[in-house]
Amino acid sequence: MPIVLAPLIDRVAQAHDIDPLLLHAIARVESRHQPGAVSTAGAHGLMQVIVPTARRFGVDDAGQLHDPLTNLKVSARYLKSIQLRLGNDLRLVLAAYNAGEGAVERYGRRVPPYRETQDYVRKVLAEYGLLLQVSRQQSAAAAWSRARFGAEL
Repeated sequence: MPIVLAPLIDRVAQAHDIDPLLLHAIARVESRHQPGAVSTAGAHGLMQVIVPTARRFGVDDAGQLHDPLTNLKVSARYLKSIQLRLGNDLRLVLAAYNAGEGAVERYGRRVPPYRETQDYVRKVLAEYGLLLQVSRQQSAAAAWSRARFGAEL
């Protein structure tokens, strides 16, 4: 991941009350953190937003979706709107981010039986779990260092 994007991702996530590690996980799976990415389905940028979704949040031009800040803001707002509609079930939120809220609703508020969506949910959850694990390990190591070396740090 381009290190320059990390603070931006963190800031947008916090502004929208989303775990920054979740946005990092989605960006990794969606585009490998590439702001210029374009999918065969016409999704753009870091978080792979399609133009109709961007329009819902005031962005009409696909070119704007290649600006990391714009892309992240649209994505964060979209994730929050999905959460408000479907609740806190992360699997459903991710499925809706990938396949659309309508697809999740049509399948009885379950992950749709689309191979791509099922793989997507699994990949994002795995990436998110890995990031959470690394974060916990870093926190534990920092606490150990403070306890061991105290003021020497």
